[in-house]
Amino acid sequence: MLTKRASNERGHVNHGWLNTYHTFSFADYYDPAHTHFRTLRVINEDTIAGGGGFGMHPHRDMEIITYIVSGALEHEDSMSNKGVIRAGDVQRMSAGTGVVHSEYNPSPTEAVHLLQIWLYPHHHGLAPSYEQRTFHDQDKHDTFCRIASHDGQNDSLQINQDASVYASVISDGVQLKHHFIPGRAGFLQVVRGTVHVGDVVLHHGDSLAIEDEQEILIRAPENGEAEFLLFDLA
Repeated sequence: MLTKRASNERGHVNHGWLNTYHTFSFADYYDPAHTHFRTLRVINEDTIAGGGGFGMHPHRDMEIITYIVSGALEHEDSMSNKGVIRAGDVQRMSAGTGVVHSEYNPSPTEAVHLLQIWLYPHHHGLAPSYEQRTFHDQDKHDTFCRIASHDGQNDSLQINQDASVYASVISDGVQLKHHFIPGRAGFLQVVRGTVHVGDVVLHHGDSLAIEDEQEILIRAPENGEAEFLLFDLA
């Protein structure tokens, strides 16, 4: 079963310095039909204006992945991690028993565009930890590039949940096939461009919940290129 959710059905708030879209209920946006999907709790598409950002704030018992689409984001946390992540970089922070961090756009003029993703951990009370890695477009080109997984295989970031997250940049006319083990489900989020999943057409910001499917076929239209994230979830 494929269930599409259009981009304009997401929660949306524009604070000026932050223009954000919520795939699932978050902060003041609440939709009882869209609180989470299996262990996937949050997908926020954020555009942070130059100089804007989030001051120090706490998290706990959540696996947090930040996927930078364009621009750069400066990060600092209570685990003594500090640095700038840029387009192509993926950051993983396991909040565990508690972590405090800040996120700022270090550029005074250029916006940063990112996806922030939260997954429930398989256990509460884990030790906080941090990891980041660069995945170039060529790593994602016309393939499923595993950027996060429970076992850290294929140089993916290791998360405390039975899930795999794939990033793909798919070019015109290319078709990718993904198989699901029985009992597992998928969730696809379009980062840019247009993709077809079977007969379903998805544009930037659209998402697709995938249940009771043995496999899916994903393709970009002719003369087009698209980027998407695919979650394989227990």
